[in-house]
Amino acid sequence: MVRSRRRTIILIIITTASAVIVAQLNLLSMSSRKIADMKEPSIVIRKSARVLEVYDGPRLVRSFTMVLGFSPELDKEIESDGRTPEGDFYVFAKNPRSRFHLSLGLSYPGPDDAERGYAAGLIESEEHAAIFRAADEKGMPPQKTALGGEIYIHGGGTANDWTDGCIALNDDEMTELFEAVPVGTKVAIVK
Repeated sequence: MVRSRRRTIILIIITTASAVIVAQLNLLSMSSRKIADMKEPSIVIRKSARVLEVYDGPRLVRSFTMVLGFSPELDKEIESDGRTPEGDFYVFAKNPRSRFHLSLGLSYPGPDDAERGYAAGLIESEEHAAIFRAADEKGMPPQKTALGGEIYIHGGGTANDWTDGCIALNDDEMTELFEAVPVGTKVAIVK
């Protein structure tokens, strides 16, 4: 009687544990499918929360922990300030050969940055016009400006804020994002 009861309890535990494992694997599989099958992808980066959110239209489909530049509190102003820019951007390129695993190029500096930089005398009229032209064409803005440039979402890890102004994810999560997000995807970076 005791042996029979013990076997029943062991079977219940094994069955329950198996069901939990299968359910977790299904959830992981489902979240990967959701991010890969998006119709209207967009990204919101919440600097203060250190979270990168992926949306399909208005629906949140995935969140990632991320880190920022080594001076993350304020908006980017100039090259080498270690700040991550804030504002509305788009993905202008996908780089499968990044030195930080994979990367998505963001359209910084944008028109607002160009206006600020031009008014402050940081950039000349040619760079100002090139930034606006890139925004109109959804192309790559000038990457070597006094305002900074070369802002990417890339791999490399999330141990601390270590980039020069980029957004970093763990490599496996960067792979998932890279595979799901096309060039042209809108990216909002907020405080």
